[in-house]
Amino acid sequence: MRWFHLAVIVSFAAATIVFAVQNLDTVTISFFKMNLSLPLALQTLVVYLVGAATGGSLFALLRRSYAGSKRDVE
Repeated sequence: MRWFHLAVIVSFAAATIVFAVQNLDTVTISFFKMNLSLPLALQTLVVYLVGAATGGSLFALLRRSYAGSKRDVE
């Protein structure tokens, strides 16, 4: 099962890299009246890394919470 998860991660990362390389145009992001113009490839990379960090943190938090709830029952 570990190889399957690794294959999914590598496939998604490869697809993200291909997307980023094919979309080098500069685009503007607007958020709360702030504008930021960056290449789409860089924005994609930043969103991917933020998602990976927050997803990993959420998974660790849920795993710790689940383990704590199992100890309370036993």
